[in-house]
Amino acid sequence: MKASWEKPGLNDLTTRHGINWERAQALVERERHAFTEAMPKSRALSERAAHHLLFGVPLHWMNDWSTPFSLYVDQARGASFTDVDGHRYADFCLGDTGAMFGHSPAPVARALAAQAERGLTTMLPGEDAAWVGEELARRFGLPYWQFAMTASDANRFALRWARAATGRKQILIFNGCYHGTVDDVFVDLVDGKPQQRDSLIGQVHDLLGTTRVIEFNDLAALENALKDGDVACVLAEPAMTNIGMVLPEPDYWRQAQALMRRYGTLLAIDETHTISCGPGGYSRAYGLEPDLFILGKPVGGGFPCAVYGFSAELAARAQHAKRSAPPGHSGIGTTLTANMLAMSAIRATLAEVMTDAAYDHMFALAERIEAGLKSAIARHGLAWCVTRVGARTEFQFTPTPPRNGHEAGRQLDPELEHIVHLYLLNRGVLITPFHNMILVCPDTSAADVDKLVSTFDACVAELT
Repeated sequence: MKASWEKPGLNDLTTRHGINWERAQALVERERHAFTEAMPKSRALSERAAHHLLFGVPLHWMNDWSTPFSLYVDQARGASFTDVDGHRYADFCLGDTGAMFGHSPAPVARALAAQAERGLTTMLPGEDAAWVGEELARRFGLPYWQFAMTASDANRFALRWARAATGRKQILIFNGCYHGTVDDVFVDLVDGKPQQRDSLIGQVHDLLGTTRVIEFNDLAALENALKDGDVACVLAEPAMTNIGMVLPEPDYWRQAQALMRRYGTLLAIDETHTISCGPGGYSRAYGLEPDLFILGKPVGGGFPCAVYGFSAELAARAQHAKRSAPPGHSGIGTTLTANMLAMSAIRATLAEVMTDAAYDHMFALAERIEAGLKSAIARHGLAWCVTRVGARTEFQFTPTPPRNGHEAGRQLDPELEHIVHLYLLNRGVLITPFHNMILVCPDTSAADVDKLVSTFDACVAELT
């Protein structure tokens, strides 16, 4: 969906969303030249890596930035990082949520160092596992938990358990959703019809046979998709975050959950991004009652791990399904799942990092960003809006917040995004390369926020 933006029409070649496009093109060339001149060590490393790394980077997503070549990091701590050329950045990307509570939080770093001396992985539980299970149940309200290495795997495993427990094959997702690299979710609505996403390379199975897709916030479509009783679960973020933020309409989730209960469909809530809403995520803040709760990257303070929880009823059904199945590999879990190092990171994060005080600080700064961006947008007469979910803020190229994935996709403009992102980066401010998402962490300062807002204002002034 990242390419579902509209180019300017023939009668609008010089402006785009209120931007002087000729000026924007000149600006981006200037900024690319400035980046190249300032980053000799990053450029040399990029050239060196190109000989042995596919696409020249360890993960091809690392090419999705607006830079002419990769920016190489030397060290990251708290709310900032330094590149190999010695430039410091106020980081509002934070590993695209992986470091949502800051880079290398001190309690997590200490826990990892201590556990590394005592063992890394044994395929057996330690005392941390019991503590973490108790704390997850207390914090999120679901009594039973399992673990994974990534949110992608946690989502994949949750779907497997849902299908096993219900005996149903179908799942339901929302158009434009994001749940990691789970193959089942790469289905979009194109002109109102389900279509397997063209960008899903190497997929040989027809996903349309087991995945249904509807627009977010559409209760009639939800009921129509569920009423035949064949859908095992709805997999959803409580607020969509990866196609441009889309918030649920008032009372949407209460009515949606009632429909799911009516038709015997489970609700699997992926809070990997919306954990920005509070210590218990969006679900506890707004009263959702999921059957499955998935949380990835932030729960280990940036260390690779994920958790997923079960309601008591679903846990009983899942255990029955496993005990009733023939002996052998369930296809759920990996050897490194819940390794001792990961469990120590999760315990430290839950106990000392994801605190009420940390969220209070983050919320205040996110509100400051929201107000600052809105002021700059209004001052320059742009038809843009600002959307916020807890500590996560985003500016969008549309006058009113989108209400579903289709509307959110239409407002995306990767070329314009890259111009703004590169302008910010060249002045020591980093935001997420995918759309215009901005995160704050417990170490973010008011000065960092003011720098972001003032630099954004200066960029918009040059563009208009």
